[in-house]
Amino acid sequence: MKALILAAGTASRLRPLTNDTPKCLLHVGKRTLLQRSMDALIQNGIRQFVIVTGYLHEKIEQFVSQQYGDSIQVTFIHNDIYASTNNIYSLWLARPAVEGTEFLLLDSDLLYDPQIITRVLANDAPNVLTLIRHTLGEEEMKVVTVASRNHTEDTDGTIVEISKTCRPEDAAGESLGIEKMDPNYSRALYGELDKMMNQEHLENKFYELAFMRLIPQGQTFSVLDVTDLFSCELDTVEDFENAKQKIPASLY
Repeated sequence: MKALILAAGTASRLRPLTNDTPKCLLHVGKRTLLQRSMDALIQNGIRQFVIVTGYLHEKIEQFVSQQYGDSIQVTFIHNDIYASTNNIYSLWLARPAVEGTEFLLLDSDLLYDPQIITRVLANDAPNVLTLIRHTLGEEEMKVVTVASRNHTEDTDGTIVEISKTCRPEDAAGESLGIEKMDPNYSRALYGELDKMMNQEHLENKFYELAFMRLIPQGQTFSVLDVTDLFSCELDTVEDFENAKQKIPASLY
């Protein structure tokens, strides 16, 4: 099992905090976001990492080398056009390292309880997408299931849509940004990304668009609701200040 962490963005909404520091190297408590995520993965037995960098990539590479040394295997992939592309392009660049393998895909800007990784890995489904339930607006990456779309109480968690543009009232929740993929799904994903990058030039989209396009092809995820565990996405300076107050003492 590998972990693919996307860490190329500039995080312009976090300036001035990110003027000289990549977002994933900002601290909450005693550790950086990247360190927290990597520690959680290592605690759960992950030793192979692929990290796609862009903005201030040298600082990320130096931090990982100093913090973890030879205790893990890390492949760095540099997105040299990070300023003009979105996370789908960073995912695409990782193709040689993860296509046809089982891997976890994670955004690098998450603050979360390590038990989420434990639950993802323990889940028997081959492909898992983590979800959190809260009041939704336009900005969240919303997940629509059969049950949520039909506004029923049944337990059909089959994903029928994942996007920012769907109606919030139809969504089961927000995608947290942690997914598990088996070799079959990863092959299908990169087959779709090949068309999206080389034929359609959709480098500025979110990678969830590829997930959406795979659904009619019979490739989708099982939903894992982790609302009961702490998690937080950090997009603004205010988010960071709030996170310092909300993070459980046991995780500080």
